[in-house]
Amino acid sequence: MINMNELTALCDKLGCKITPECPLKEYITFRFGGPCRALISINSAVSAAELLKYLKANDIKYGILGRGSNVLAADEGFDGVILLLGSDFANITVEDNIIKCQAGALLASACVHAQQLGLTGMEHLFGIPGTVGGALYMNAGAYGSEMKDVVVSAQYIDEDCSIRSISAEDMDLSYRHSFFSGKKCVITSVTLKLEKGDPDEIRAAMSECMQKRSSKQPLDHPSAGSTFKRPEGSYASLLIDQCGLKGMSCGGAQVSEKHSGFVINTGDATCSDVLELCGKIKNIVKEKTGYLLELEPEILS
Repeated sequence: MINMNELTALCDKLGCKITPECPLKEYITFRFGGPCRALISINSAVSAAELLKYLKANDIKYGILGRGSNVLAADEGFDGVILLLGSDFANITVEDNIIKCQAGALLASACVHAQQLGLTGMEHLFGIPGTVGGALYMNAGAYGSEMKDVVVSAQYIDEDCSIRSISAEDMDLSYRHSFFSGKKCVITSVTLKLEKGDPDEIRAAMSECMQKRSSKQPLDHPSAGSTFKRPEGSYASLLIDQCGLKGMSCGGAQVSEKHSGFVINTGDATCSDVLELCGKIKNIVKEKTGYLLELEPEILS
């Protein structure tokens, strides 16, 4: 049972905004999802640690959100508290070729900072939707680049609510995986190391990257990005194409006609629609090709 008066008082003490019964569809890029009991905007690592201690001590269910770009939120909502690592926790500082980002900073903003200062190494990460913290959590990547190529360290809150530091060597970074995957840890800041480069060349590379995205991906519809992880030995979009599933739909969810690796919201999709469609895709692909596809977005439950 959540004591909202007590939780609100703690948020006021910490300077964190709290929104009771907040619709998650406003914070999920897929644009669906029912309300959570309360959404709290984190403003510091210390605030996050204090709130986590309170939630755990009172056995209150909680979840973590950044930009919500790789997340599915249930239609019935989330019966607990969501800690939002967003615009109140998005500071970016630069010293020489080192960029330190609070976890709520947009990855695109970090890329723009780098370009303006003539720092190269993040060009192909430009355009990936999401926060820097979320990008590290899943070792996000595109066009041959991944977060593991530029990250050197991070600060996080461990499962005992203590603030810790970790080096890149200890992060177990691999395809869409990190040390943090599946753990109840909260990334609070990420430190990146880049190289000196020419700002104009970096800008051109970023522009080319966005042109590729715009031409190949259904950016005009809400989605969670790539719907399935890349199976070893093939590509999810190739397998879905081979099975003739482009355009297949369930309710308002549809396999994109533009890029079959994306399931999109055509306007009124629900989480149930998306999960039903993804289940059908997985079954057909497994039956016809032998490959078992794995969902990439995490389900907030």
